[in-house]
Amino acid sequence: MKELDLVSLRYFVAIGDTGNITRAAAQEHIVASAVSKRVAQLESDLGVSLFERQRRGVRLTPAGETLMDHARSMLATSRSIMNDMTAFAAGVRGKVHLLASVSAISEALPDDVAGFMQMPEHSEIKVDIEEEVSRDIVRRIHEGSARVGVLWDGTDLGDLQSSTYRTDHLAAVVYPEHPLAKRRRCQFVDTLAWEHVGLDPASAANQMQARAAAMAGKRVQYRATVSNFESALRVVRANLGISIIPREIAETYVSTFGIRVIPLTDAWAKRRFVICRRPKEKLPRAAELLVEYLETAAKR
Repeated sequence: MKELDLVSLRYFVAIGDTGNITRAAAQEHIVASAVSKRVAQLESDLGVSLFERQRRGVRLTPAGETLMDHARSMLATSRSIMNDMTAFAAGVRGKVHLLASVSAISEALPDDVAGFMQMPEHSEIKVDIEEEVSRDIVRRIHEGSARVGVLWDGTDLGDLQSSTYRTDHLAAVVYPEHPLAKRRRCQFVDTLAWEHVGLDPASAANQMQARAAAMAGKRVQYRATVSNFESALRVVRANLGISIIPREIAETYVSTFGIRVIPLTDAWAKRRFVICRRPKEKLPRAAELLVEYLETAAKR
C-alpha cells in the first residue's frame, strides 16, 4: 500500500464535507476532474470504495467514514506542524506543550505561565496548556505523546519524576440556607446526606470522593454532572445540590453567588500538585525553563 498523500486527503475531506465533487473542487480552487482523479487514485491505493455515487452528489461509505476521522486528524496535525515551524521561522525559539488537570488550570497555573512568558528573556517561547484528567496526563507522559504535566499527587505517578508545585484545599460549597451553611468546617462524610453536583467522573478528585464514601459505607449521590467549576457553583446557587471543589476557586464566587464555603477536614482534602515528567529524559531548553519557573513560583 502506498503512503497517504495529504493533498488527496484534503480533497477527500472537502468532498465529504460538501457531498459534491464540483463544490469541493470550487472550495479547493481546482478543476473537478483533478479532484475526482485524486480521489479515484486514493480509492485504488487503499483498495476500498470511499464514496457511493448518487444522482446529486456522493455519500461516504463505511470505509469512507472511518478514513474521514483519520484524515481530519492527520490534516490537523499537518497544520499544527506548519504553524509551529512558521513560528520558529518568525523568531519563536521554543514551544512547550503543557498538560494540566482542570483544578490546576482553574487556579494559579495560567497566571504562573503568563508570568513566565512576560519575562523579556522568554519573549520567544510559546506555551500551550491542554486540559486532561490526571490519569491521562500520566498515561500520555509515559507514552511519550507529552513531556510535562501538572496534576494532583494523589494520582499514581508510576516511575515519573516529579517536583512540588502548589497546594489547594477542597471544600463543600452550599446554598446559604443549607443545613451545613453555618458550619466553619465539616468532614466529607457529613455531605453525603445530600445530593452532589459533580464534574468529570474520571477526575482524580471524583475518584477520591467515591473511595472516601465507600470507606464510610456510603456513596455519593449526584444530582447533576457539569463540565467546569463555575457551572457547578451555578447549580449550587440554585439550591439543587452541594459541590466539593477547591476553596481557592469557590471563594472568588462568594460575593457574586452568595454561596457558603466550608473547608473539609479530611486529610486528603488538602491537595498537593506536582510537575511531572519522564525520568532521566532531557527536556528541550524551553520546557526546562518553564519547569524551573513553576517550581520557583510555588515557593513564593
